[in-house]
Parts: sequence; C-alpha cells; structure tokens
Amino acid sequence: MESNSLNLGIQLAPRHPEGLMLDNPVMTASGTFGYGIEYSELIDIQKLGAIICKGTTLMPRKGNPQPRLVETVGGLLNSVGLENIGVDAVIRDKAPIWANWRVPVIVNIAGETIDEYVSIAAKLEDTPGVSGIELNISCPNISAGGIEFGVTPRLAAEVTSAVKAVTSFPLIVKLSPNVTDIKEIALAVERAGADAISLINTVKGMVIDISKGESRLESITGGLSGPAIKPVALYLVYEVAKVIHIPVIGCGGICCAADALGFIMAGASAVQVGTANLTNPHAALDVLEGIKYFMRDRGIQKLTDLISVAQA
Repeated sequence: MESNSLNLGIQLAPRHPEGLMLDNPVMTASGTFGYGIEYSELIDIQKLGAIICKGTTLMPRKGNPQPRLVETVGGLLNSVGLENIGVDAVIRDKAPIWANWRVPVIVNIAGETIDEYVSIAAKLEDTPGVSGIELNISCPNISAGGIEFGVTPRLAAEVTSAVKAVTSFPLIVKLSPNVTDIKEIALAVERAGADAISLINTVKGMVIDISKGESRLESITGGLSGPAIKPVALYLVYEVAKVIHIPVIGCGGICCAADALGFIMAGASAVQVGTANLTNPHAALDVLEGIKYFMRDRGIQKLTDLISVAQA
C-alpha cells in the first residue's frame, strides 16, 4: 500500500485459504525476467507486485536449436523451447534466494504429460521462497498425440485438477489464445480449482526468409509476443472477465502504464509485463509509476475501483 493514500494492493487468490496478496498489480511474465535474480542487479525488484520465473520442467532442457528468436513488426517471434535448469535446481539454487525477498515469486511450470505437471508441483510443495504456481498449459500433451493441454476444456480441466490436488500453493492457469472458445476453457479451469487465470500466452506465427525460401526459425513456427498482440490479448481478457469469478491477469504487449490500465479497465486484476523487459529492464517499474501517476492525477485512491470499468 502506498503511503500517500494510494491503495494498489490486489488479492490474486481470494478463494485460496491463504490467498496471494500483492502490494501492486504489476508482475513480470515468465520467460522474460529469468529468475528475477538477473534483474535484481539492474532494478529494485522488491517494488514489483510479483515475479513469474522462467518456465520450469521436470528435467533440465536445452531448448530448441538456433535460430530461435526473430524480431517482427511490433513484436518478437520466439521458439526458445522452454530452456531451463529443471525443478530440482530451482529448488536448490533459486528458491533459497527468493526466500529472502519481499516480492512474491511464482513458479511457471510446464510438462508434456499430466504426470510431469503433478511431479513438478509435488516437488515444489513446502519450498520456502515459492509463493504460487502458474500452470503453463500451452505444452503438447504427448499422451494425447501432441495436442496442447490448453486447447480443449476437458484437457485443461484435467491438468488443472491434477495439479490442484497435490499443491497447497495458489494456482494460476495461463491460457493460450490459439483456441476456438477461450471462455469455455476459462470456465473449465475455474471449475477445476484454478485460483486465477493469466492470459494470454503467445500467438502462433512464422516468418519466411524469402532469400532462402524457408522459415527464419529452425523449428519453423514460434510464439508471437509484444505490442503486436496487445489488441488480441485485451479482447480476450475483456471476454473472459465477463464469465469467470476468479481474478484475471492480463498479459500481451504491455509496454507502458496506458497499456496496463487498459487491461485493468477491461477486467484484469493484475498485469504481466513480458517482452518489454527484454529491451527496457525498467519497463515493469515504469508501468507501475505510470499507474500511480494516473491514479493521483484523477483522485483515485484504490486500484480496485478501476477494474472492469470498461465492461459493457
């Protein structure tokens, strides 16, 4: 809470027994802020609402072969492939550092089977320094023939329910925009026990090198992030916030306070700053300061008074 009468506090998990209270609504998105430790030498990370760490898998992953990043007009196409150190190393090497921080750290987890998700969540249980789990369901379900968990309500609910059964941490489910009806999937994961929903993950895309007649990414396709996807993300947040009764976290192309405020007015309780971190390490804190300025300028004392004001 701000000392000058601004109340930026947000409860992200009101249905959870212990809740997940943030001092402010500005979070950093997974995959764009490392483990927070890297940025701690550049900015005061303790001013953030929360940090979402790199996507974490059961075993370490090398990720996809290069090239795996391509800049596009207004965005970034990536096929990093979840390169990470694995959950055991996160618990051993990263969590003890997080345990000394004031800012909550939420672990983004990913797997190719429900059993993998469950194993990761079970390993994280009772780990000091971890404040919550963000479930990345944009991963291929190998036992379902490679279909992503997040593209059908049934699969999304199954993995959500399975992870919820083994964790006492607040559970955020991150949804993919690459679906037919995101509202049905949001409702399914809410019924399965999600405490909050974050959206959106990246939009599938590709770039062709016309001089070679081939994709510029070694893995052919990638996920598009950055300002180019903001209108899509904003619309989906607006639509999902109308039908669910748990908090929504908006993510997709947020670069400034005006972007973040748009998501909040559309129905988001909090926002994640992602790709902007890669070009401006101060991006998330700039967003936070801009939100404070907006509220002071208009005499708004509570951030919650801004949530969903643009809903018809």
